[in-house]
Amino acid sequence: MFLSTSYKLFLLMLLISSCSLQQKLSSSADVFFLKESSMTSSHIGIAVFDPVQNKNIFNHQADKLFVPASNTKIVTCYAAMKYLPTKLPAAYLTENENAVLITPTGDPSFLHPDFNGHPLFEKLKSIDKPLYIQQENWKSAALAGGWSWEDYSDEFMTERSAFPVFGNQIHWYQEKSKKENPTYPGDTVDVFIYSNPEVDWPVNFTSIKKNKFEVTRDQYQNAFTLFEGSQASAKTSIPYITNGIETGINLLKDSLGKTITIADESMIKKFSSLKKDTIFSQSTDSLLKIMMHRSDNFYADQSLIMVSQQRFQQLDESAIIKEFLANELSGFPQQPRWVDGSGLSRYNLFSPDDMIYVLNKMRMEQPWERIKTIFPTVGTGTLTRFESKNGKFIYAKTGSMGGVMNLSGYVYTEKKKWLIFSIMINNTQTPFSTIRKQMNGFLERVAEIN
Repeated sequence: MFLSTSYKLFLLMLLISSCSLQQKLSSSADVFFLKESSMTSSHIGIAVFDPVQNKNIFNHQADKLFVPASNTKIVTCYAAMKYLPTKLPAAYLTENENAVLITPTGDPSFLHPDFNGHPLFEKLKSIDKPLYIQQENWKSAALAGGWSWEDYSDEFMTERSAFPVFGNQIHWYQEKSKKENPTYPGDTVDVFIYSNPEVDWPVNFTSIKKNKFEVTRDQYQNAFTLFEGSQASAKTSIPYITNGIETGINLLKDSLGKTITIADESMIKKFSSLKKDTIFSQSTDSLLKIMMHRSDNFYADQSLIMVSQQRFQQLDESAIIKEFLANELSGFPQQPRWVDGSGLSRYNLFSPDDMIYVLNKMRMEQPWERIKTIFPTVGTGTLTRFESKNGKFIYAKTGSMGGVMNLSGYVYTEKKKWLIFSIMINNTQTPFSTIRKQMNGFLERVAEIN
């Protein structure tokens, strides 16, 4: 085929430009990561992808698997954006002439203090028939494989359940001007005591004083120890042991002032042929925004479980992960190991190429404004400590745990192009503050030269 001289020159210039870009990005990666003295012993994977050209414009070990930590929430967010309706289904109610059966959906927002209005609670208050709830659709575990057992009473490792109440946490308040603690939600101390009659007084007030108000929980029972802090006002949240749905139901009984009975098989069978009414709660995107900005593990795991309810009418985390890997996300460049929705598990393994794949699918399938609303940007959420000379130039999700620091998302260049990136750093002893600065500097450089 004959090529004109001018076209040959164009191709040559394009090749030179491409090589120059690769060299610039490679040099930047060396400066900020690969030859940075404090990071030479770290395991590092980097990918920068141009979605218009549909190709990687830079990669370093992008095909290697890394512990993603909360970068896993990107995959969960993709699933939730794709399959959850505009508003979260709070529960399904089935009614006959004698009773109402509640079928839970795993909605993590029910009576959670993050939200003001709770339509399901108002609906249940208005019902004058006996209330029953089923738990047969729950097929997941309260704690996922690979979670760190000693974090059982930390806020970030809340148990999952079919019917979360108050976010499956007790929210404790220290108010020195008031006689009773906590002050929200309702009379929480008494609610919890009455919900566990087999346990001796579960709230132990200690005379030990600390600078900071603190509450700890026993590993095997809902027994709490409170340490008085020096603050005039303070609050903390501690996960409770869910015991399936029993603990949440006991808490809800007190708030509703009504009895809720766990339905047996015969009761469920009576309602099986009747029409279910869906009660909706919060905007799905309002939950996903908090999940991504705060890196909320509980919201992430429950969101993935809710997707399972939408697809299979079962609250089955393992089943929905298996289904996504076989179908919607079958094109992963490297086969990941995906075990939970939050990334708390160290069993999770994804590559930078995998993160690029999911982010690109999200970009192609979802409105860009929706993505920008849900993802943190510079100065917000977990990107609060990131800076930029040019404003909001990245929308991304962090992912960190001991020895792990990742960042994946979208970067807006000075030439007004959107690129997709993933930086995954494992087995590191470098302070996260240093890694954060290096990531910030590298991405600013990516934005400048593209």
